[in-house]
Amino acid sequence: MRLEDYFDFLGPNDIRLKGTRVGIETVLFDYLELGLSPEEIANRYPTLTLEQVYATITYYWANKETVDTYLDACRAHEERARREQELNPPAAVKRLRDLAIKRRAA
Repeated sequence: MRLEDYFDFLGPNDIRLKGTRVGIETVLFDYLELGLSPEEIANRYPTLTLEQVYATITYYWANKETVDTYLDACRAHEERARREQELNPPAAVKRLRDLAIKRRAA
């Protein structure tokens, strides 16, 4: 089996573990930024096997420069989405914020 066979390459910024909806960025952020072990990551995501987690980490180290670019794009997308949601929150969020303001004023 080739390492790439563990993944679904859905687009330039969408690589998921085959048979799941989990993006490789989820595993890699936990591994690289939180310092979680492969076993801890597999326990956090019941749809993933330990083999899939190790395959993702191995894929990262085998393609570090390319995957780092992918991860940077994921971070940028998340930041844009966060800013957009802050500027244009859903109606339910607006109502909750208004309620919080009224409670503080009372």
